[in-house]
Amino acid sequence: MENNDLAQPRIVSSHDIHIDTDYADWIAEVKHRYRSAQVKAALRVNMEKLLFNWQLGRDLVQKKAEERWGAGVVEQISLDLKKEFPEDDGFSTSNLWYMKKWYLFYTNETDSKILQRAVGELALSINQFSKKLQRPVGELQLTNNQYYKKLHQLGGEMDEEKLHQTGGEFPLPFALVPWRHHVEIITKCKSIEEAVFYIGQTIENGLSRSALINCIKANLFEHQGKIINNFSEHLPALQSKLVQEVLKENYDFGFATVGHEIYDEAELEDALSKNVTALLLEMGTGFAFIGKQKEIIVGGRTRKIDLLFYHIRLRCYIACELKAKPFEPEFAGKLNYYVNAVDELLKAADDNPTIGLLICSDMNSTDVQWSFRGISTPMGVATYNNIRIKDALPSQEQLKERMELLQRELRETKRLMNNRIE
Repeated sequence: MENNDLAQPRIVSSHDIHIDTDYADWIAEVKHRYRSAQVKAALRVNMEKLLFNWQLGRDLVQKKAEERWGAGVVEQISLDLKKEFPEDDGFSTSNLWYMKKWYLFYTNETDSKILQRAVGELALSINQFSKKLQRPVGELQLTNNQYYKKLHQLGGEMDEEKLHQTGGEFPLPFALVPWRHHVEIITKCKSIEEAVFYIGQTIENGLSRSALINCIKANLFEHQGKIINNFSEHLPALQSKLVQEVLKENYDFGFATVGHEIYDEAELEDALSKNVTALLLEMGTGFAFIGKQKEIIVGGRTRKIDLLFYHIRLRCYIACELKAKPFEPEFAGKLNYYVNAVDELLKAADDNPTIGLLICSDMNSTDVQWSFRGISTPMGVATYNNIRIKDALPSQEQLKERMELLQRELRETKRLMNNRIE
């Protein structure tokens, strides 16, 4: 009987206590303070560990350890540290080499200005995102509105010698990225600009390690920010930069299938909207799908926007028009109308200006640029590829796979027949 009573839902409380609104408010504030302490502790631990790795990599470089103590010195350091700190798993020989490579990657004298500029832009971008969202950004997904501000406070509390190293300053935003992410970035990226780009993506989008690897494999650095647009002319500088980073120059619609080689916009739209999850993954992090054929009524006449999105981090609507053919100048005028309509009918006071996105099968950049002249709404034009055709002939790769499968089946059939004869 007692066990059954214990299993029943109940409010957690102790004896001889009167719980009122004052108590509820106070205990909520205590919980908030504890969460803030967790944030500070997590940031401190991550920063200190990364700073240690940076310093050790710096020491190996500046002390010219291999020349001074021999080629096996890194292995010896690994043995000494593991013996002293057996509970820690970060002192393998390979990890020590990564620390050296990490430091060297960012502190080449010829690239020092590149690093300063890239990290400065990254810090500004993170700070702006944090203020706009009024919530934390980053891998830890912590619940503190002053996430980035606390990071700066922690940096300010640290010894000046720690943050301003001889021969290379530790970039403070790096503390928001886990160590294994840093290893993936320096081993797969070719330049500081590319590496800092993926650090920014990790922080702003909370990328897991596997998601980061997928972004690098997809060469997101090369594909984002290249869309033909007029954003710099009609948006504030920072907003323009962020929008260009979000939108791609080409979209892979390989998840969508149409019925025939020749198809229209309606069939393309249906093919895309049948798999909204895949569509949103291809559009990128932060996109929310509002709907297809979004109806607007102006002057008693109904018009419909092909696809309407809202981007959570950009805090704006994105009106998307699909064209199953190459770009034509009149497309820009129609998209301009839809952007203005969304601004008038849907945009809230605290939303940023609506963005227009036209996705077509092909385009000529001169046609697009000339079409933008005289248009005051921010918009960009991208292309798409890899639409699957349902009744199309199989590709050479597919034919090869089918032949190999047929050959395997024939061999298996022959083997079974031989076994029966025997």
